Order: sequence, then C-alpha cells, then structure tokens
Amino acid sequence: MKVGVHLAQKFYAVRVGRHPGIYRTWPETQKQVSGFPGAQYKSFPTADAAQAFMTGQAPARQAKATRTTAATPQRPAEITVYTDGGSRNTGNVAGGHVRDSDKAAWAYRIELPEQVVTDSGGEWGASNNRMEIMAFLRALETLKRLGKTQATIQFVLDSRYVLNAITQNWLAGWKRRGWKRSAGPLANAELWRDVDGLLAQFPQLTFNWTKGHATNQGNVFVDHLLNTTMDQMQAGHAVPPQTTAGAAPTRTASPKTTQHATAEPASQATIDRSVAAIRQILRDAGLPDDQ
Repeated sequence: MKVGVHLAQKFYAVRVGRHPGIYRTWPETQKQVSGFPGAQYKSFPTADAAQAFMTGQAPARQAKATRTTAATPQRPAEITVYTDGGSRNTGNVAGGHVRDSDKAAWAYRIELPEQVVTDSGGEWGASNNRMEIMAFLRALETLKRLGKTQATIQFVLDSRYVLNAITQNWLAGWKRRGWKRSAGPLANAELWRDVDGLLAQFPQLTFNWTKGHATNQGNVFVDHLLNTTMDQMQAGHAVPPQTTAGAAPTRTASPKTTQHATAEPASQATIDRSVAAIRQILRDAGLPDDQ
C-alpha cells in the first residue's frame, strides 16, 4: 500500500525586499530579503492571506513575524559612511518655510580601507530634510561609482527622518502608494525614488544613529564641511565644490596653481632683421623708410 505524503503549501509574502511579491519557495524568498535593510516577509498557508499581508491588511499580531535585518550585520563593516545636511533658515520662525535666499548644504565622508572620500554641495532655499536625503543619496552614488555595492557598509547619521524612512519601512509604504504619504503629497519624492533604486543594489547596509554635533568625530566632520560650503555660498555664484579624495586621514588638497606661459623677449639680432625687412618693403613700394 502506498502512503502519500502531502507537504503543506506555503506562500511567502515579501512586503519589503529587493523585489516585493509572493514566492512559493524559501530559497526564492531568501534571495529577496537576505541582507536587505528593513526587510519584511512572512509565510502563509493561503495566497489570499499572503496578498492581505502585501497590502497591509494582515492582522497586527502578525507583525511579530516580520524580520528586520538592518541592525544585524553579517560581518564587521568594511566601509563607514557619515552623512549630514543642514539649512540656515535666517529669521524664520520654528516650523516656517525656508526662503529662496536661505543657504542649505549637504556633506558626506566615506571611510574606505585605502582612502577617505568626502564631498559637499549647496542649494538655495532647500529644507534641512532635503539636504539630509541629498547627503545619503550622493554617498550611495559615489559608493556605486567606486564599485562598492557588495561591500559591508555602515552608515552613521543624525537624521531620524532618513533613518526611519529606511529602517522603519516608510520608504516601502510611500512606494506602494505611488510615492505619496497616506496624508498626502510626499516632499522630495524624486529624491526618495532615486534612493530606493540604489538601495536595492546594496545588500549589506547597516545604519546607526548618532547625536548631531556631539562627540562622534565623523559626524562633526561632515557638519563642519557642509557649514563651510554654506559659508562660501554667494548669491548669483555657483556653489564651490568641496570634493576631496586621498589616503586616510583626509588631507585638504593644496590649491591648484595656474601656470601662465610667458614669451621670452626676442634677441636684438632678430629685431634688427625684422626692422631691415620692413624698410626694404617700404623702399620697394616707393615709400620713405624714415631713416
């Protein structure tokens, strides 16, 4: 007599991962969530239950099965990145809108094993939050350009807004709603879309919050760098670049010296030959040469 063995079917719902969706096997699911910051996933006995989880309709008690990988690095970070952003809302009351004439800037510091790379940029009339996003986005872009997408990378930042957007899955919610908040429009949606596209390429990111402008030297450095950028901003002029790259510790690059070529004076013999030639031309033309 044959004995049939029926394995229970499972539907794996990946709500936050590299490619959100419903998968039928654990190996497929693992590829989407392993090492992904803030991954959310859960197995269900039915497709309907999995779909409910995907749309946020699953009962609240199921949230305990959600796994977050952002705070559990697989191995010590090879790269540490500090980011910061700021805005000088001159004369504005708390909660007021920034003015077009207000200075704002972002900065990052990437500590690689072989070198330190820093950069900063400014913008007029931008909010503090926008600059925090810009710092994080520009750092990701630079890491990708350096070929570091597969490295273990630790981000240290003082912006709970950026930190929570990534680790508390706000970003995933905005994406599901078409880059909108549940309460309405999403500020800086275009930046968040770019961030989302890059995050999927970095499977081994971890995040740490630090108190701003306190004892963390990396954070103090980027704060100083962005304030230097704002100090140098002048209305009607391009924002001066602050990019540096060199062996650790970072050294300020010496100003480039522009060398202007200066022609050497002609010899007296050359001058005499030129004068004689001119006089001959005048005589041939029947004109006085004023000798």
